[in-house]
Amino acid sequence: MVDLRINGGNIEERGAALLPQPGEKVIDLKGKIVLPGLVNAHTHLYSSLSRGMPVPKTPPKNFLEILKKVWWKLDRALDEETIYYSALVGAIEAVQNGTTTIIDHHASPNAINGSLDIIKEAMSKVGLRGVLCYEVTDRGGKKRRNEGIAENDRFIAANSSNASFRGLVGAHASFTMSDESLTLCGEVASAHRTGVHIHVAEDLCDVSEARKKYHCSIIDRLTRAKILTNRSILAHCIHLSQRDYSRLNKTRTWLAHNPRSNMNNMVGYAPVHQFKNRGMIGTDGFPSDMIEEAKIAFFKRRDSQQKPKVDFSRLISGGQQCVSEIFGVQIGTLAKNSAADLIVSDYSAPTQITAENLIGHYLFGMRSANVESVMVGGKWVVKDRTVAGMDIEKIYSEAQAKSKKMWIKMMETVP
Repeated sequence: MVDLRINGGNIEERGAALLPQPGEKVIDLKGKIVLPGLVNAHTHLYSSLSRGMPVPKTPPKNFLEILKKVWWKLDRALDEETIYYSALVGAIEAVQNGTTTIIDHHASPNAINGSLDIIKEAMSKVGLRGVLCYEVTDRGGKKRRNEGIAENDRFIAANSSNASFRGLVGAHASFTMSDESLTLCGEVASAHRTGVHIHVAEDLCDVSEARKKYHCSIIDRLTRAKILTNRSILAHCIHLSQRDYSRLNKTRTWLAHNPRSNMNNMVGYAPVHQFKNRGMIGTDGFPSDMIEEAKIAFFKRRDSQQKPKVDFSRLISGGQQCVSEIFGVQIGTLAKNSAADLIVSDYSAPTQITAENLIGHYLFGMRSANVESVMVGGKWVVKDRTVAGMDIEKIYSEAQAKSKKMWIKMMETVP
């Protein structure tokens, strides 16, 4: 049994049988399991209000049609209210599942300016950490592209020293962006000493567009735009060549694996053994239940029968290491001087838990339903399964009303 002393948002001391100091509050967690807070390495909070929405009259036949008939209609229907409630609901679900940091990738073409501040406001109310960006794309023309770049630039600058929020430069995917647009994203990221968060080779259409229109690979295009750095995040990375993966490993670019989304969109399986030591797990719009996502990643890997080994402990903790680098403070450990982002779980282990077999308990026994309390930066944001300061019933009632209006707007939007 180990005690933790928490002060100023960090773990000040760790040891056996620490003696309480005058004025300190002692919390007895005997019989509980304390774990570092979890990280969702790539998601879209704006999809929180999409569940149960009307399906297209003509079902999408491929990934590109899924984007055109569903997600690009949804993001155009977003306004300030639905951006806020999407983020608020998504943040609440995240902390209930033990997720303390979200790396979000946002798009709302008809409500770009200030959209990242709205997401920040919602996440702050719940008490989460966030790494936010706005999705730059050429789909809406240069005016909207430039507004997206400006939104990233503004948010990154305003939050460069924020203890809870940081910014990246968002980009949709190379097949919806010119070389000029990719280069602009790379330049803004470089100017702020941050990275670019972009979808890469999620579907073969991304690969074929690079070959057909630019006569090169996606990785060639990103290299020319100076996007491939150890601060950038590439989501999916399913359809890349061995040469591409080797180049990514040399640049130490972060790669985010999203198993549930990949299966749902039927885009293929990412060879996560190629992600080496810079892989991490995201949900790509699914709820931020990282325990469930890790299990799906593990069993999908087993089902694929691919022989190269994958260090799942490292893949699961990859997001924590990534945000540690972004914030410049250790996040995701119980070591001294780490941020006090913690989960208290009531998981009852039928066998002994050791450092060596913890991953086995995590994948085969623990559930997000075991999350009892959650701390972020030394503050309880969930206590005894109650989200602090949140009227859940009222929030969800408002979210339902807003979502209905958004769905109507979606149905009126031309693909």
